[in-house]
This record gives sequence, C-alpha cells and structure tokens, in this order.
Amino acid sequence: MSRSPLVLIAATLLLGACAGAQGSGPTPLTPTSRFALQVESDLDRVALAVHETGLSANQTQALDDMVNRFVQHGAPVLRIEAPSGDDPVALDVAWRVKAALEARGVPADRLQLLTYLAPDPRAPVLVGFDTVRAAVPRCGTSWTNLGRTGANAGYANFGCAVNANLAAQIADPRDIVGPRPIAPSSAARRALVFDRYRSGTPTSATREPMVEGQRVSDAVN
Repeated sequence: MSRSPLVLIAATLLLGACAGAQGSGPTPLTPTSRFALQVESDLDRVALAVHETGLSANQTQALDDMVNRFVQHGAPVLRIEAPSGDDPVALDVAWRVKAALEARGVPADRLQLLTYLAPDPRAPVLVGFDTVRAAVPRCGTSWTNLGRTGANAGYANFGCAVNANLAAQIADPRDIVGPRPIAPSSAARRALVFDRYRSGTPTSATREPMVEGQRVSDAVN
C-alpha cells in the first residue's frame, strides 16, 4: 500500500510526457498560420522560332498576348534575348520583335535587347519579363500521432490543404503580397453630385423599371 502514491506520480509524469510530445517547434496560433500564403519568383517568357521571312501570324499573336500580360502585370522591363553567335537572321528577328513591341505601345526605355548563350546560333528568340507565382505547399508529407490530444494543439499538417487550394485559385499572385492600389476618384463625378445636391436635384442614379417584380435592364440596340 505504501507504493501507491509513487505509482500514481510516475503514471502522471508519463502521461504528461506523452501529451507534451505533440511535435517539435512552437504551436501556431491557428492551423493555417503554419502554412502562410507566399509567392516565389517566376518568369513569363515565350520562345519565337527564327524564320528568314520574319514573324509569323502565330508569333504576332503571341507578342500581342505577351504585351497584354506585361501591361497587366506592370513589370518594369520586357526583355528580348537573341541567341549568341551573330547569326544575321536571328538578329534581324530580334530587331523585328523590338519594333513590333514598340508598335504595340511598349515604351522603348522599358525594352532590353540582350543575348543569351545558345547551343545554336539560330536558336529561338526569347521574349519575357520577371513575375511571381503563388507558392503551393506540399501537403501530406508527414503526420503526427492524431491520437495525442492532451495538449489540444493543431497537428503539423492541418491547414496545409486550405492554403494550397487558395494558392492554386488566386488569379493574380501579387494580391498575396499586398492589396492593389486604389484608383483615384473621379473629380468630375464628385462635382456633378455636389451640383445636383445644391440645386435640390436627386443625386442617385435612375432606377430601372420594374416589371412583375423583376428588374429589366436597359438594352443597347
């Protein structure tokens, strides 16, 4: 009978050790804080094959799409990389690409014409700019013992799938870094509203007519 207190103390210490062995590292405040959304460097680039006849229709369309992405992203520089080797046809295509980009509204000071070490002097001409992409975490690589609930803490893999799905669905990864800038307000619209307010005219927009309880939009013919 005298050994019972010692047995209880040993059992208590053993259970405490098991409960404290949830995992290594500090416990996050929330399960998703262990897998915070992040971005990593990426490159938006297209390779244009070198033709003696110049740019093809498909290459022209690819340049149109590249300019649209470049403007939307707001990257500082759009690079044109010609293959090394001083091939006259490849250099001509690179200059044609530069002229085509300028004709599409890209300022000359935001274009860089460079060369890259290529295995063939007539290798493709590369056009692209630096961008970012969402870093998608790899989930399910390791799990702790789900039966250890003594500390009531989140497990190592909880929250990974949630943020992995978010990272895969975000259209513009730059939104992860920070919010987009707010467009300036319309001074003309603000002045119009104040003028109507001073004259006693309703400042709200005209409401669309209602037909049988449903809103009918004004169609443009």
